Order: sequence, then structure tokens, then C-alpha cells
Amino acid sequence: MFQYRDQTYTEVQFGSQDLKYGELIGCTFHRCSFAHGSLEEIMSVNCRFIECDFRGAMLNGSIHKESAFENCKFEGANLFVAKFEVCKMTGSDFTDANLDGITLIQGDWSYTNLRYARLSKQNLRGIKFQEADFYGANLEKADMRDCDLSMTVLAKAKLFETDVRGAAMDGVDFKSLTVAGLRMDRDQAVLMAISHGAKIK
Repeated sequence: MFQYRDQTYTEVQFGSQDLKYGELIGCTFHRCSFAHGSLEEIMSVNCRFIECDFRGAMLNGSIHKESAFENCKFEGANLFVAKFEVCKMTGSDFTDANLDGITLIQGDWSYTNLRYARLSKQNLRGIKFQEADFYGANLEKADMRDCDLSMTVLAKAKLFETDVRGAAMDGVDFKSLTVAGLRMDRDQAVLMAISHGAKIK
């Protein structure tokens, strides 16, 4: 086990290093590559990853607290039972990443690419997903109450018994949704009606 504290790295290649079980505290990484790296059960606390490459990396069982992953690439990464607590993930790409068993607690996931993500039955309550892309994602029975879903793409997403009550949904294209079984509040039902041409008085 190792610990990096208050270090700054720029364009460093970490992919060939064994980083399992390590601790990263207060570190900053600029355009570093962890591609196909071994980061199982690693912990990051108050770290910042800017435009870093995690494609194909093994991050299963990893824990991240109040860290930022800005415009990072997670395509094909293994995030099985990983935990992100109050993290900033803006602009990151999770195409084909394994998100099974992932835990997300609050945080900002705006502008993320979560197309076809499997997040059924997940507790996503209160997370900011502004302009995130959930195209084709499986969100069945997910708890998305009080989320910020403004301008979010939900076309082709599976939303059966998904709970979005209290969520901000301004700018969502309701005409692209399959709303059967979706749990909405009255304000959201009005937005949906307006999107279909209804005149509300």
C-alpha cells in the first residue's frame, strides 16, 4: 500500500504501475494516463483529475471522496462496486464502462456521457445531472428524486418505475421519453403535457 499526498503530476503515464490499494490525498493530475491500469480498491480524497485517461482501467472497489474528475475518459473502465461520494465528474465519458454495483452519493455529474449505462435500482437522489446524456440507459426503479435533470437526454432510456419526483426537468424532451410507469410529480406532468401541445390555464 502506498500514499501520495499533495502532489501535482502533469502528463505522467501511470498505466503500467500497480496502484492497487493506494491512497491519493489532495493530489492534482493534469492530462495523466491511467489507461488499462490496475487501480483496484484505490482511494482518492480531495483530488483533482483534469482530462485524464482511465480507458480500460480496473477501478473496481475504488472509493472517491470529494474528488473531481473533469473531462476524463472512462471508456471500457471497470467501476464495479466503486463509490463516488460528493464528487465532481463534469464532462467525463463512461461509454461501455462497467457501472454494476456503483454507489453515487450527491455530487455533480453534469455533461457526462452515460449512454446505455446500467443504473437500474440505483439511489441517485439529489445528484446534479444537468445536460447529461442517458440515451438508452437502464434507469428502471432508480431513485432520481430531487436531481437536477435540466436539459438531460433521456431518449430511449428505460424509465419503468423510475422516481423523478422533485427533480428539475426543464428543457427535457418529454416527447422522446417512454413515460409508462415513470413516477412524476404534478409540475413534471404539466411540462410533459405542454411538450405535447397542451395549453395549461
